Amino acid sequence: MNILESLKYFIPELVLLGGAFFVLGVDLFIKSKRTIGLLSLFVLVLTAALLKAPAQPLPLFYGMFQLDAFAHFFRYFALAAVAFTLLMAYSYAPLKGPYEGEFYGLFLFMAFALILVAGANNLLMIFLSVEFVSMISYLLVGFLKKDAKSKEAAIKYLLFGSMASAVMLYGMSLLYGASGSLALPAVGNALFFAPFKTLAHVSVLFFFVGLGFKISMAPFHMWAPDVYEGAPTPVTAFLTVAPKALGFAVFMRVLAMVFTPSWAHWSVLLTALSILTMTLGNLTALSQNNIKRFLAYSSIAQAGYILMGLAVFSDLGRQGVLVYLLAYLFTNLGAFAVVTLIGEQTGSEDLAAYAGLSQRSPMAAAFLTVFLVSLAGIPPLAGFIGKYYVFAAAIQAKFITLTVVAAVNSVIAAYYYFRIVRLMYLVPASGPALAPAPRPLFITLGLMFAGVLLLGLFPAFFLGLIWR
Repeated sequence: MNILESLKYFIPELVLLGGAFFVLGVDLFIKSKRTIGLLSLFVLVLTAALLKAPAQPLPLFYGMFQLDAFAHFFRYFALAAVAFTLLMAYSYAPLKGPYEGEFYGLFLFMAFALILVAGANNLLMIFLSVEFVSMISYLLVGFLKKDAKSKEAAIKYLLFGSMASAVMLYGMSLLYGASGSLALPAVGNALFFAPFKTLAHVSVLFFFVGLGFKISMAPFHMWAPDVYEGAPTPVTAFLTVAPKALGFAVFMRVLAMVFTPSWAHWSVLLTALSILTMTLGNLTALSQNNIKRFLAYSSIAQAGYILMGLAVFSDLGRQGVLVYLLAYLFTNLGAFAVVTLIGEQTGSEDLAAYAGLSQRSPMAAAFLTVFLVSLAGIPPLAGFIGKYYVFAAAIQAKFITLTVVAAVNSVIAAYYYFRIVRLMYLVPASGPALAPAPRPLFITLGLMFAGVLLLGLFPAFFLGLIWR
């Protein structure tokens, strides 16, 4: 489909992009930055209202962007993740200042970039959209220019990200040389039928480095703890969810369109990476005393569980990945909303600040307990449903070793999640009572709590929306 024909199906994205430029423009003239935040939320809601599910897959812009049910789900996912993050950041004190409006504008551009990632159907489009997300991420991580940790995290993120992107681009160039095309179907033919088959197999490993970096998959996870610790807390919350989820979206599209004929070989590699990722994440989380580093290693372990669905890649496995990502959206953003509240009021990110939290702020303790229990995979919450689907897919496909290792890792994870619950309820309070959460943050907590509970209690309803 040519450009002019494609544009009529791309109107919501154009509204989002126009809204991002408009927000940056009016920021020059409006002194009340809170108004800019509300305007940004309105742009996101308007974009979501304009979205329509395609009746059939549409290859837009000469096939570079594939608009199908899969991409449509991630359009909503990206908009929701950005909207919830802006709500969380709306009352975040370190962001208050003359550049606050730019923060909201950057997140609108981020939403547009994430949607491009979801529908990318071409090696060039994948690279450009992933780099679009990466560049905005570098800016957001280092947004607090006077904060030494924020600047250090941004530099580390930039260095690791540049290296991963260079390796990924090199792999893409080899794939192009082997196949003579940038389109994913043609790349699939090169992998299995062209005379350069061996070269193509080697180059695709380089390609996976860039995607592995985005989803913080071991052994490409080293950047995550330092970056998550140094970034502004709402940005950390966002990075643990949205870019990771859209990285999995690209992974799933590439695997489905390119690797299906030799799935048995790639499944072994993905199984090994899943085991390595969840094990490293969980074992390292045990020794963390900083809440953001703790949740960083937790997010690495969660990526390992999601990889179980990719390793199997059956219909149930693909369903499991989408359900897990949706559960992770509500659960992790909710946990970081509490971390934002506690960090601002205590000035500390140490786990010791959570001692006796049930006495100092019963509401915050109750919310965080629900989110941690969900991350541990305890019923009837959303995290249990996500784990249920990926475990069921692995058992159905007879991936017994993977299932056993994941079960052991789940026990380890439950130990360190309940370590925080113990701190909040069984250890004496370490300070005075905390003030109530600001209204935007309280709304975020309420929405995330509702999502965790409803997805856990009514999974069939959400699955019907996701998997059409």
